[in-house]
Amino acid sequence: MTSNEIAQRDEQQAVATTQQTGPQPTAGSTALMQWAQEADLAYQMAQKLAATSFVPASLRGKPGDITAAILAGAELGLKPMATLKSIDVIQGTPALRAHAMRAVVQKQGHEIELVESTPEKCVMRGRRKGSDNWQTVEWTTARATQLGLLTKPEWKKQPQTMLVARATGELCRLIASDALHGMPYVSEELEGTTYAELVPRKAPLSVAELTAPAQPATVPAADADYSVQVGEQEAGGWDQDAIDDSVDWQPENEQ
Repeated sequence: MTSNEIAQRDEQQAVATTQQTGPQPTAGSTALMQWAQEADLAYQMAQKLAATSFVPASLRGKPGDITAAILAGAELGLKPMATLKSIDVIQGTPALRAHAMRAVVQKQGHEIELVESTPEKCVMRGRRKGSDNWQTVEWTTARATQLGLLTKPEWKKQPQTMLVARATGELCRLIASDALHGMPYVSEELEGTTYAELVPRKAPLSVAELTAPAQPATVPAADADYSVQVGEQEAGGWDQDAIDDSVDWQPENEQ
């Protein structure tokens, strides 16, 4: 067999192999196929959870929204059940609850401190991981009045908690917008409802370890130093799962 015949044979074999295998998928299409498979599994899970009490009211009976929340939570490093206590879909917009946004940002190594918290003012500061510069955010009832917020029911009942939620959203966007993956607003900013936040009426608190074991919950007495609001319920309707996902605070002057 001559060299020309050998070259012609090899070329024919190469063409035949290409025709049999077809074009190879790109890295992008492979990732998209994997995401589609994960979305399908998430939807199957959402259909089973949609009618349960584990799903918050804003998602209950909406498997499509639950699926979107689970997928979005996975991108933030949240497990499915934690996501259901951390993300709301409000008028088609996914949003993290304030305690969950702080947890996501802190998990990335960024620092957040509550400097001052009263029913009239909240001062919070934070800095990116590896940075020496602190960003400070201040929210006051005067600022909330300019935006027409104090006329809303939750602002009338829990102005201190709502100020903390507003400061949380603004500060996290300043120091770690890349950690939020397209969810820059807290639920309390969009909906105006508080979720099992413990806000001190006396000494301000700071971040505890995310891995600290959960403490048994007790309902505060009427004259206690802490107030609790769970969704639309007054104190007494205790959402332990939401509290377990939240973070604690410690006075800055004790750092």
